Amino acid sequence: MATIVLYSINRTAQTTVRQCLIPYSKEASRVDSHLSVFLKTSVRRLTSLPRVRWVPNATGVRFMSLGTAGRTAPGRTRRGAVLVAGAAVTVAGFVASATHFQRAEMASVIPKTEEEDTEIAEKCKTFMSPPCTDVKVLQQRKEEMCTRMEMLIMETQAEFCRALEEVDGGKFKVDRWERKEGGGGISCVLQDGRVFEKAGVNVSVVFGNLTEEAAKQMRSRGKVLKGKDGKLPFCAMGVSSVIHPTNPHIPTVHFNYRYFEIEEGDGTKQWWFGGGTDLTPTYVNKEDGAHFHNSLKEACDKHHPQYYPDFKKWCDRYFYIPHRGETRGIGGIFFDDLDSPSQEEAFSFVKSCAHTVVPCYLPIVQKHLNDPFSPEEKDWQQVRRGRYVEFNLVYDRGVKFGLATPGSRIESILMSLPLTAKWEYMHEPPKGTLEADMLEVLQNPKEWV
Repeated sequence: MATIVLYSINRTAQTTVRQCLIPYSKEASRVDSHLSVFLKTSVRRLTSLPRVRWVPNATGVRFMSLGTAGRTAPGRTRRGAVLVAGAAVTVAGFVASATHFQRAEMASVIPKTEEEDTEIAEKCKTFMSPPCTDVKVLQQRKEEMCTRMEMLIMETQAEFCRALEEVDGGKFKVDRWERKEGGGGISCVLQDGRVFEKAGVNVSVVFGNLTEEAAKQMRSRGKVLKGKDGKLPFCAMGVSSVIHPTNPHIPTVHFNYRYFEIEEGDGTKQWWFGGGTDLTPTYVNKEDGAHFHNSLKEACDKHHPQYYPDFKKWCDRYFYIPHRGETRGIGGIFFDDLDSPSQEEAFSFVKSCAHTVVPCYLPIVQKHLNDPFSPEEKDWQQVRRGRYVEFNLVYDRGVKFGLATPGSRIESILMSLPLTAKWEYMHEPPKGTLEADMLEVLQNPKEWV
């Protein structure tokens, strides 16, 4: 079996066409002597294949400005076309910067998954709700990062919700909302289920002009933002989830993956990704911690060996409650302002992380699904939930940004809070107990891999 890829680049007045024969089995080597016949036959068959079509040469692909990570220069495009034939799917790869064009020529054919090749309209039918942006608009700008990220977060929401519904037996309430300043979101919430006391999975896609308070917060992180007439147009989107199980032996999990884009006064765009996944158990379980962290490490290692150790430390620092001297949970990974090495590579990393959400958490849920628990263990869970609330309302940057953004939907922002929690004045578990063991781990973060 073989795949033929024709990749053309319109460069000045010339067109270069490359033909790559990629073998997927031993039999592929036998076609060498009949290559010309094979090419003609494959191209003829291509026109009759479902879901396979020619991409016109007029398709534009936006490139990053020279030597500037996280910035897109207006109007810099190259034109290309991709033809995919055969039983395997391969796509010509584009890099995000013109300075990387030589590297692209060396590795211009990269694998493309079946899900990416599916028509947008068909994929949207599998979501919990139609996407925030009109499907026709998404199809028109399918190559833009805003569209690709919106499709990813909608897919992640649907995949996670359906996995939780299968375990719980209940159904998520799907709630669409609009923001008069621009954009909207889809909140999926399951309450008082058999397994989950409260489970929320939110998607939001908002746009407009950045408020001065929000811009000030970004400048404090080192962002240099140059608006025009005091305005900074932005587009922000993400998927965020917090799951609070009923059983104290099933951990709470949180994940969030987001994309931010700002257009400056001269038309250039700044962009960056952020997010992470972290676990907050009520009781220490070394096997659960190892499984969770190893799953995240595998996703990170596909892209850079330093990602997991760096983002694990970042997570421990970020989810920290200073006035308690303890972390919110046993961590995971966390990163923000990710704008390198290129937009395409950063997006690929975020995609890997998003696809790890179900396999890193659902096995832990299944493992403890029928664990018995005492009233005392439930009481400790309520105290730990109080700590969760403290962090989210006092320290979490995403919550603070949302509350500072005009037109934000407060109901969806506060979705992360548990249905029930408690606060005991100066609560301290007795030494030598399982509760004390948990507190020791929170005060001294561990290495789980």
